[in-house]
Amino acid sequence: MNKPVLAVMAAGMGSRYGGLKQIDPVGPSGEVIIDYSLFDACRAGFEKVVFIIKPEIEEAFRSAIGNRAEQMMEVEYVYQRLEDLPAGYQLPAGRVKPWGTAHAVLAARKAIDGPFAVINADDYYGVEAFRQIYDYLTAHPDDEKYEYVMVGYQLRNTLTENGYVSRGVCQVGADGFLTDVTERTRIEKDGADARYSQDGGESWTPISGDETVSMNMWGFTRSFLTEAQDRFAAFLDRALAEDPQKAEYYLPAVVTQLLKEGKARVRVLTSPDRWYGVTYQQDKPVVMAALREMAQEGIYPMGLQI
Repeated sequence: MNKPVLAVMAAGMGSRYGGLKQIDPVGPSGEVIIDYSLFDACRAGFEKVVFIIKPEIEEAFRSAIGNRAEQMMEVEYVYQRLEDLPAGYQLPAGRVKPWGTAHAVLAARKAIDGPFAVINADDYYGVEAFRQIYDYLTAHPDDEKYEYVMVGYQLRNTLTENGYVSRGVCQVGADGFLTDVTERTRIEKDGADARYSQDGGESWTPISGDETVSMNMWGFTRSFLTEAQDRFAAFLDRALAEDPQKAEYYLPAVVTQLLKEGKARVRVLTSPDRWYGVTYQQDKPVVMAALREMAQEGIYPMGLQI
């Protein structure tokens, strides 16, 4: 079995953040969040990274991240393009929004020929998360079912004080395998608990905050790319009829289909590390303080080198 590859989704422009947050320095020596993920991935065993970006950010991304990454890992770039659609489909007039996380992963389909992990470029996942997912991918090839894995986090530890977020809320069986994942695109803190809205904030449903959520740290075999490609046309048929400007092909939605059809199973690993992310500009000081503290504790060098 080929060694696992790391795929980094970095095509989003950070609309709620107000800029290209993937290359915004947050570490004590000017590091960006993805520097920490690459550092952790390398010491877990990953040797190759595939960056999924937009063509228009390539120069800035290479300068801020890619050139340093190339000193330690094999690096490949692929592009998430709106017009990358199955034969017979055309981009809707006026569409500028990317097609979603499953479409982003499909952009890497020619660069990945074995097991791979998927992460967001602007999320901090922690040391143990990368160790767990790498070890699982190296030991679990597909059998009678596709063997997938995800690292889950407690919802309350992934929320911000500064607005709403999107999370994949997971149902996990007693055996530790995922049974369902529901994409909630508007979740926010509600005192010590949380709540979500499905109508843009007109009404709210309370939840405890103890739920396991996906932060888009998944591990797949090559089979996932084939399945996602095969199902993309059916998604487009619905999307073009119902919401051609904003509908998104979510990675968790593909996983859920495969679970319901009995074609895959997904082991849910739980990381003891706290997740950190920068959704809004106001989140940045919290992340900066946490990363400085981790450097002071020796978890990372004060001047991180990748």
